[in-house]
Amino acid sequence: MRTAVVILNYNGEEHLRRFLPSVIDGTEGADIVVADNGSTDGSLALLDREFATVKKIALDKNYGFAEGYNRALQQIEADYWVLLNSDVETPKGWLE
Repeated sequence: MRTAVVILNYNGEEHLRRFLPSVIDGTEGADIVVADNGSTDGSLALLDREFATVKKIALDKNYGFAEGYNRALQQIEADYWVLLNSDVETPKGWLE
């Protein structure tokens, strides 16, 4: 079974910088995907520069919460999706 942890982001550069490391460190056996909802801050550059192992989806504009996730999930091949807010810190093994 393939699982993807999907984080919808909109201008959340500081949240990504602060919380994404715990998600990366605490998640085993799942893809981590940040779906960027048309951010105008440095979120995408931060992902490229500091989190190259994280998959990213760059949406062309801000579609809001539900449509942003729906558009992102259409592009992710997985049996299960875990939707995670960008301001969540996770401990090791949280997904198990």
